[in-house]
Amino acid sequence: MATFLDYFLLFISYSFFGWLIETVCCSVSQKKLVLNRGFYLGPYCPIYGYAAIGMVLFLKKYLNDPIVLFVMSAVGASTLEYLTSYVMEKLFKARWWDYYDKSFNINGRICLQNSILFGLLGVFLLCVFNPFYTTFLFRNPPIVRYIIASILLFIFMIDNVISFITMFQIRANAVLLLQDSTALISKQVKDMLSKNRMLKKRLLEAFPRAKVLNHEKILSTIRHSLKKIGKKL
Repeated sequence: MATFLDYFLLFISYSFFGWLIETVCCSVSQKKLVLNRGFYLGPYCPIYGYAAIGMVLFLKKYLNDPIVLFVMSAVGASTLEYLTSYVMEKLFKARWWDYYDKSFNINGRICLQNSILFGLLGVFLLCVFNPFYTTFLFRNPPIVRYIIASILLFIFMIDNVISFITMFQIRANAVLLLQDSTALISKQVKDMLSKNRMLKKRLLEAFPRAKVLNHEKILSTIRHSLKKIGKKL
């Protein structure tokens, strides 16, 4: 149990660091503070946590060969990103990121630019940051780590339930988006929680930035359907 909780601490830590990276990059590119990144309500992007844990578990043997480590990190993280995009698109009828405007992309789900960045992050993670961070983390007594990890795990599980229930509510009425909708969806979920104590009034408004078959009637129908769902909650 202690081993599981220690790995969960690493997972949630790197999920937070991933959220931080996304926040900084998006804030710089949009020239304004962007905090609503990721599928979940909390400040973490689990895809980064899963990628980091996978690298820590399976790529340590390549520490003495930075080139191989770079390639394996890039391939592993890109594969995870592609599968995550595919599964979430099938589940929620929405595309959460889109790289069709990037060179050397595969179905808009991954691109060469991101793969290179993943490779560099993997090398930095395993060769520099993870040894330092784990040393700092495991200096704390086991009971302290156990309590912190248990609390964070409980919060993360609740976040999973709320986020997935919310998104499945709109699944039947959602359409495939052709752009990154992460920030918008996260913001609307948070607004819904803050304005409606028991999620009773409104689920989500239609996505105003979505490019849906260039047909205004479809957008109008979706908006109407989502409002009807919200009244029934």
